[in-house]
Amino acid sequence: MSLDLTIDDGPAQAAASRHGAFAGRLRSSGHIALGIAVLLGVWWIGGFIVASDPRTANFADFAPLPTFERLWQMLISGEAAKMAWPSLGRIAGGLAWAIALGVPLGILIGRFRGMREASSVPFQFLRMISPLAWMPIAVMAFASWNAAIVFLIGVAAIWPILFSTAHGFRRIDPAWFKVARNLGARPWHMLFTIIVPAIMQDSLAGIRLAVGVAWIVLVPAEFLGVTSGLGYAINDARDTLEYDRLAATVVIIGLIGFALDFLCERAVKRASWAREE
Repeated sequence: MSLDLTIDDGPAQAAASRHGAFAGRLRSSGHIALGIAVLLGVWWIGGFIVASDPRTANFADFAPLPTFERLWQMLISGEAAKMAWPSLGRIAGGLAWAIALGVPLGILIGRFRGMREASSVPFQFLRMISPLAWMPIAVMAFASWNAAIVFLIGVAAIWPILFSTAHGFRRIDPAWFKVARNLGARPWHMLFTIIVPAIMQDSLAGIRLAVGVAWIVLVPAEFLGVTSGLGYAINDARDTLEYDRLAATVVIIGLIGFALDFLCERAVKRASWAREE
């Protein structure tokens, strides 16, 4: 008769796995904190150098301490929200137009080879033109400054969405369409049961890129005749020599842009078919 001396090490392995995951998160948090500390350190050193030089001492409010003091005042007074909402509305309008045009065009370009070949040179040519180069045309074409800014944002955002969607469509296995047709699927069914789920991750990745491009274009676009928004606040702070408010507005722009990119990143991960263990 044999005696089974096998020991169940399942709980020990689970504990080790949890410990390893915790250590990994702790290490990642440490790296993030180190990066932020280095950034703040470089900023502080730069501010100290500026304040120490009599020729640049007038710009000393760019330093971290005056900036964060003014940022806190802007947050608790509601000034930060007041300047950010118009900009977010313009970003939403421009992205809405870019998505409404870019996704269908991307599907058509991915689906039809002739259209892909015919549009390749014109679209690549237009893509390489700076969105801000369209500013004089936008001012003439639209009745309001706000509409002109939305147009410029849409021009900047449409290309990443269009090309990412087309790339996603071309990665679809043609066998899926054959199976769907054999099962009697109509084009409408194919669109929502095959095409949209298959291109979702690529389209969202394109939207993430578009958000970054649009957020960069927003500030100089708001130097136009509008009297609201983050770009206007930058221009106004420069003209009134309020350098602490200017620097605080730059921080607000960075924080909002980071938050928008983070939300897009989470959406891309949720749309991914490959799940992390």
